[in-house]
Amino acid sequence: MKKVATRFAPSPTGPLHIGGVRTALFNWLYSKNHNGKFFLRIEDTDKERSKEEFKLQILNSLKWIGINHDGEEYIQSKNIESHIKVVNKLLETGNAYKCYCSSDEIEEQKLRAKQKKIPYIYNRKWRDKSEIEAPQDVKPVIRFKSKIEGSTKINDLVQGDIEIENNTIEDFIILRRDGTPTYNLSASVDDHNMDMTHIIRGDDHKINTFKQIQIYEALQWEKPLFAHIPLIHTLEGKKLSKRDNASTIDDYKKIGIMPDALRNYLMRLGWSYKDKEVFSLEESIKYFNLEGIGKSPSKLDMSRILSMNEYYIKNKSNDDLFQSFEEYCKNFKENINNENLNIIKKSLTFLKNKAKTMEDIYNNSKFIINDEIIIEKAEMSLITENAKNIIKSFMKKVNEIEVFNKETLEPIINNLISENQTNFKGVGQPLRIILTGSKFGPGIYDIIISLGKKRVLDRLSKVG
Repeated sequence: MKKVATRFAPSPTGPLHIGGVRTALFNWLYSKNHNGKFFLRIEDTDKERSKEEFKLQILNSLKWIGINHDGEEYIQSKNIESHIKVVNKLLETGNAYKCYCSSDEIEEQKLRAKQKKIPYIYNRKWRDKSEIEAPQDVKPVIRFKSKIEGSTKINDLVQGDIEIENNTIEDFIILRRDGTPTYNLSASVDDHNMDMTHIIRGDDHKINTFKQIQIYEALQWEKPLFAHIPLIHTLEGKKLSKRDNASTIDDYKKIGIMPDALRNYLMRLGWSYKDKEVFSLEESIKYFNLEGIGKSPSKLDMSRILSMNEYYIKNKSNDDLFQSFEEYCKNFKENINNENLNIIKKSLTFLKNKAKTMEDIYNNSKFIINDEIIIEKAEMSLITENAKNIIKSFMKKVNEIEVFNKETLEPIINNLISENQTNFKGVGQPLRIILTGSKFGPGIYDIIISLGKKRVLDRLSKVG
């Protein structure tokens, strides 16, 4: 039995979509579960739209989420000659033919089909014509001679048996007028040359699979097994597109979603194993199978992604979390000076409280990062004369203590509550506003202790 080999074959004509990342993940997990190989093929034959920047974005996205391919990436454009050889072989064996129809003729056929409200299928005008009838000085396209009679059935590893009538598949083009091969031809040749055993891809490729199977059969090649994954939809039930928010890896990186969390979410998006929700990398490889993939489209749910990310934030060691946070700030926020970074590192236990993203931790840390605290009018209006007196009393008492911790601060806060006949909020809120610029945020003791005595007194002294 052949060793399992899967591939992911994106086109570098735009940023890698989140649906593509999930397809790559399923291929990678399946091959690793079977101790097989996972390959990356860059389908860059569309020279006008293919860009190096998109190729790099694809490579970086896969690397970031932890998907590593075996060997070098396979560049499709470097193998065009082998594709054209196969086209010539199909011509020689009578499985393909030259079509001299003009663009105007094809457009007319399409218009008639539209008027009759039926799907367009090329009328096979040149299928059985002799070369003698070919017009002069017209470059033909090469069409594959599809089966006209009977039906084709595939045993899809996700969808089950799928069967279609062969006459619904037109004689599709395999070589354009400019001499470049089309997707279905190139993908078939590459998958054969790369010795792929399993083709796992979105179910929008089902019609392509039936076309490619005919190419395999015409060339008497061993066919791979096919699995078609339902697409990802929005919460509204529409097909997810590149125009949707949070459609690429970069969108998630910018708000501080961690790779392990997103990988875990995407694996569970349309796949399940018992009632288990959280999987380590090792567990992901151990338990992944095609039987666990559902047949219905999955809905991308940002609230669930955030919930999964919050779980990883809570359960990551503070050292690892701080390393991720530091990298996130360098890439998407700012370089924080070492003194403030050390304070954040020591304060992570409370700064990560209720945080769903790295951006949340960053926002929780702003009172440490920013030397100048800006207080909005609404917050400043809460600093009454009584509040100012509480702050001054607090400063005086804090100035007298040598050790700065909760044990020494708590009696001061309690005395102020008692002296001013107020409650904890009556003392804590004005202090929090002056120290952080907001009435919301971490606990007052956490704020005061993390800033340290000097910073606390400096900030409070600015109250008039």
